[in-house]
Amino acid sequence: MISTPLASEVAALLRQAAQAEILPRWRRLEADAIRTKTGPLDLVTDADEAAERVIAAGLRRLFPGCLVVGEEACAADPALLGRLRGAELAFVVDPVDGTANFAAGLPLFGCMAAAIHRGEVIAGWIHDPLGDDTAIALRGEGAWIETAAGARRDLRVAAPVPVGQMVAAVSWGYMVPPLKAQVTARLPQLGAVIALRCAAHEYRLAAEGHAHALVYNRLYPWDHAPGWLLHREAGGYSARFDRTPYSPVEFTGGLIVAPSRAAWEELHATLIAA
Repeated sequence: MISTPLASEVAALLRQAAQAEILPRWRRLEADAIRTKTGPLDLVTDADEAAERVIAAGLRRLFPGCLVVGEEACAADPALLGRLRGAELAFVVDPVDGTANFAAGLPLFGCMAAAIHRGEVIAGWIHDPLGDDTAIALRGEGAWIETAAGARRDLRVAAPVPVGQMVAAVSWGYMVPPLKAQVTARLPQLGAVIALRCAAHEYRLAAEGHAHALVYNRLYPWDHAPGWLLHREAGGYSARFDRTPYSPVEFTGGLIVAPSRAAWEELHATLIAA
């Protein structure tokens, strides 16, 4: 449904939005250009909203009749998220992933999109505006980094290592208190724990083999569908905390991303199992 040339067109669209709406505002945001949504840790900026409009319009042009489910559009109309399950072709969009970093002037933010066909993720994109390249995955066809000039390099996850040597990004902030207490108490059993406040760069890090594992609790599809497919196509394994497969139309249940199933089981036993 989405060919490699068409995937490159979507990457170009994300790049266009980043250059037109995101980068000109980085470190130049006025106070009234940064707002809260559900709470003080949930930010939105003028860049998020403007970039989402550009991306949504471009996707509708490339894929007439598609459903576009953007993070900011869902903030305004939560019912939009429920339309994903029955859509023939939908795109989820996170125009600025890592908004808190972006608003603080930190260089760790990304632009994400994924294509979902009848509830299955079939393509994913994570554009790095500052690096000016895009991580792309097509279901069954692999994952790669593509530059604006079209140069490509394939992605591959890290080789499995024991838990005590794993470098992992663990997002525990949205876990229920008992699980949060358990997971945070067990983190010293890992080799190292990182937190970039940006799923876009954490997924890219894992898909490029520079980190071994990722652990998330809240599963909004714009945060995870692109990176999940990227990691899977780079050779990795993932499942929700209860061992069921990841689905972009299920928003709870947690997610562990690891280099292999055996590594997943070891990490699950270390952090999640009772």
